[in-house]
Amino acid sequence: MKPHAKPLAGLKVLELARILAGPWCGQLLADLGAQVIKIERPEVGDDTRTWGPPFVTDAAGNSWGAAYFHATNRGKSSVAIAFETPEGQAAIRALAAEADILIENFKVGGLKKYGLDYDSLKAVNPRLIYASITGFGQTGPYAARAGYDYIIQGMSGLMDITGEPEREPQKVGVAVVDIFTGIYTATAILAAVHGRETRGEGCHIDMSLFDTATSILANQASNYLVSGKSPTRLGNAHPNIAPYQVFQVADGHIIVAVGNDGQFQKFCATLGAGDIAAQPDYATNALRVARRTDLQSAVQPYLMQKTRAEWLAAFEAAGVPAGPINRIEDVFSDPQIIHRGMRLELTAADGSKVSGVASPIVINDERMSAPSPSPMLGSGQAQWTTQ
Repeated sequence: MKPHAKPLAGLKVLELARILAGPWCGQLLADLGAQVIKIERPEVGDDTRTWGPPFVTDAAGNSWGAAYFHATNRGKSSVAIAFETPEGQAAIRALAAEADILIENFKVGGLKKYGLDYDSLKAVNPRLIYASITGFGQTGPYAARAGYDYIIQGMSGLMDITGEPEREPQKVGVAVVDIFTGIYTATAILAAVHGRETRGEGCHIDMSLFDTATSILANQASNYLVSGKSPTRLGNAHPNIAPYQVFQVADGHIIVAVGNDGQFQKFCATLGAGDIAAQPDYATNALRVARRTDLQSAVQPYLMQKTRAEWLAAFEAAGVPAGPINRIEDVFSDPQIIHRGMRLELTAADGSKVSGVASPIVINDERMSAPSPSPMLGSGQAQWTTQ
C-alpha cells in the first residue's frame, strides 16, 4: 500500500536555530512532512555537533557530529551560510521569500543587524510565519538576557520541587524546558498556519523558555495559587495523591501509582494488608496525603517480602497501577517499545546509518518520523525543492 502524504508535506521551513529548542521544533515539523532547511555557520555549524562524546561516524569513518546533534536534526538539509556577509544575508532572504515558516533563536534583536528580523522579512514575504525563541521573550526586564535551560529550570521553581527534601534541588535529567518550548512552538506554528488561511498573512510568534517553564508547573503552580503555600520537594512522592511513589522491595525498587480509593483497597488486598485498608485514617485520598509518612511506614514491611518481578505481576493481576524503574538500555529492549518501533535506524545516501528515537506521533497507523538522518554540515542546497 502506498503511504499517505504526510500532513505537512509542501510546507517550507527555514531554521535559523541551534542547540535544542528551535531544532527540536524544526525536527518535529520535518517528522510531519515539512521540508526543513537548516542554516548553519560555515566550518563550525550547530554548537551541538561538538557536544560529545559519543560521536557518530559516517560509512567512511569520518566524524558526523555528536549523538546530541543527531537527536534533534533528522529530516533536514544543512546549508552553510555566513550571516555576517551581504551574500549570506541575500541567500537567507531569498529562502525566506519563499518559506512558509522561519524558526530562530537569536537574542532579542540579534537578527535585525543582518536585515533578517521579522519586520524586514515580512516586507518580502507577508505570509511568513516567523517564530522567535528566546530565554525570556521579546519584552520585559529580562528580554536582553541569554536563556539556558538549566538556569530557567532554577528560576522557574522547577528545580525547587525536584529532588529529595533534605538534599539540594535537582534539575530534570534532560533539558525539558527546551524540549517543551520546541513542542509549544510547533503547536503555535500550526495554529498560525491555520490562521493564515483566514487572514491571508503570516505573524510573529514570541516564545520564551521562562514562560514555558512556568506554564509546565501545572498542578504545582495551581497548588500554590489556590493555597498560597509554595510546594516543596517530596522526592518521589506526589503532592496531591498517596500512595503514589517509589517503594523498596526485596531486590530493588518499584513505582506504585494508586490514583483512587478503589485502587487503594486493591493495593492493600494484594499486600495482604486488609487492616490498613480498613483504617478510617486512610479512607480517602485527602486523608492519605495528610498521613503519607505513616502510610508509607505501614505498608513498607509488606513490600519487602517479595521481589520486583513478583510484585509487578501481582499488582498487574489485581489492577493496581505499578511499574519498574528502567535503565535506558532496558527501555530499548522493552517489548512494547520494540513493537511500537520507537528505535530508528536511518540510512543516509552514502549508506551511513544512524540510530535514533522515533517521533511519538502516529497518524493512520503511520509513525511520523522523517526518513533521513541529520545532515552533514553544508551538504544541502540553498533552494527549495518542489514536493
